[in-house]
Amino acid sequence: MNTADFNLFTVSVLVAALTIVIAAVYTLIRTNNLIRVIIAVEVMMKAVTLLLILAGLVAGNMALIQSFIITIIVCEVAVAIVAAGIAVNCYRKNGSLNISALEKLKG
Repeated sequence: MNTADFNLFTVSVLVAALTIVIAAVYTLIRTNNLIRVIIAVEVMMKAVTLLLILAGLVAGNMALIQSFIITIIVCEVAVAIVAAGIAVNCYRKNGSLNISALEKLKG
């Protein structure tokens, strides 16, 4: 891959990742559904993973970035599981996944 192709590839991946981040942030701002919030956070983490891959490619240190990405994937799975558990319990308690219904919780 020559330098012009590499720069075009880098810019393309950067634009794609930033577009994904913007879409996820927009979803976080506009939604009131707890499941959509969980999905938006997961999509945002995938975009961060893509940006880390790009950083490792540009820096030429893919081994270190791969270990970071494995760690991030494990952490985001744990966060998704905990968030899904919270969503299920909120639905059982309130009968709704609306975020405004969480104000009724005590504790």
